[in-house]
Amino acid sequence: MKKRNVVFVFGDQWRAQATGYAGDPNVKTPNLDALARESTNFTTAVANCPVCSPYRASLLTGQYPLTHGVFLNDVHLADDAVSVGKVFKGAGYDTAYVGKWHVDGRGRSAFIPPESRQGFDFWRALECTHNYNDSAYYADGREKLAWEGYDAEAQTRCAQEYIRSRTDDKPFLLILSWGPPHNPFETAPERFRKLYDPADIILRPNVPENAVEQARRELAGYYAHCSAMDEYLGDLLGTLDEAGLADETIFMFSSDHGDMLGSQGHQRKQKPWDESVLVPCLLHCPELFGRAAREVRMPFSCPDIMPTLLGLCGLDVPRAVEGLDHSRFLLGKEEPKADAALIACYQPFAEYWDGREYRGVRTERHTYVRSLKGPWLLYDNREDPYQMANLCGKPEHAEVQADLEARLTRILAEQRDEFLSGAEYVGRWGYAVDGSGAVPYTA
Repeated sequence: MKKRNVVFVFGDQWRAQATGYAGDPNVKTPNLDALARESTNFTTAVANCPVCSPYRASLLTGQYPLTHGVFLNDVHLADDAVSVGKVFKGAGYDTAYVGKWHVDGRGRSAFIPPESRQGFDFWRALECTHNYNDSAYYADGREKLAWEGYDAEAQTRCAQEYIRSRTDDKPFLLILSWGPPHNPFETAPERFRKLYDPADIILRPNVPENAVEQARRELAGYYAHCSAMDEYLGDLLGTLDEAGLADETIFMFSSDHGDMLGSQGHQRKQKPWDESVLVPCLLHCPELFGRAAREVRMPFSCPDIMPTLLGLCGLDVPRAVEGLDHSRFLLGKEEPKADAALIACYQPFAEYWDGREYRGVRTERHTYVRSLKGPWLLYDNREDPYQMANLCGKPEHAEVQADLEARLTRILAEQRDEFLSGAEYVGRWGYAVDGSGAVPYTA
């Protein structure tokens, strides 16, 4: 079987609703919209633990947070983890990582040694920064280098040059990790900021009146970042086409989690509502799937990405992986494997909200969540797409709630998740957190 190239591109805090193809009336994403017309669109793609580091560790390992241990930001993913970079490298691939890393845990500007790069040889990365116009990175040595201008553009140009520099037929895995559209929202290039006037922003119905002004202001900047990266994504796809690799390359676009941006009266991530837990996810490879648009409503979890990409490349999935390989389903060779995706907050950060641990499931139709105090949320997302009517505890929905509770119980048992307090897990793993519940870091 021919070894296919893999390019995985993801933004930070890009919620599923913020694309033109998903129906957002505000945002301009022509390149993503065109890609969606030729791709598999996972409409229930879930950031199981909607925070930066947990998602990234699950992406790299195909494991859930209580297995790999990165269930909060700014902690270290074990150097001996069985990771996607190592597996592809072991199968004869060149491996490249460009952009934000955020699983090293030794300071957001610290040098990340080769033994902690999880099998990626071409390296242009930094642990974490959101100073997009004064952004650093490391390459082969300890010298701190600087991206020129807006870092998402410079990082894309780097990824394009990596593709152009290929001189042989050796396959490659390339991951491009952008920092935007994560706040600050006012820092996109001016020509993209000019596209959006806060007064013209149409808000989701679940934004309460007291959050309207802030939501409009922040969304204008957020959409500017989205439009910038949409343009860069188009440039990257163009480079694959120019290199004659577009049809045979498995290309996936997604995000690590969403952003509430005023919905439900909340901001940012870590919450159980769709603006936080659902992410865009497009899969494109004409030689495998043709060029017709296809929607997959089956829940698709972050740990499923690694095994599914391996399966599509004809590579064995390591036993350490907990996610599901959906490759045979995507190729029409078997029925869907998943009926529910876990959503979880293991260690709440007071910075983001009122600090509530939870476990829940997101199915194609429903969201069900319980906190340490018991059942908390139940939504019928088909009838109530903005999650404005909590059905939890209502007798007429008892049967649905019981079914979802059973699915959640099964998933927790499979993962040996006792659903303890965040403090319990922090203690077990030996992490030190500050008064906000977060691990202190150096900028």
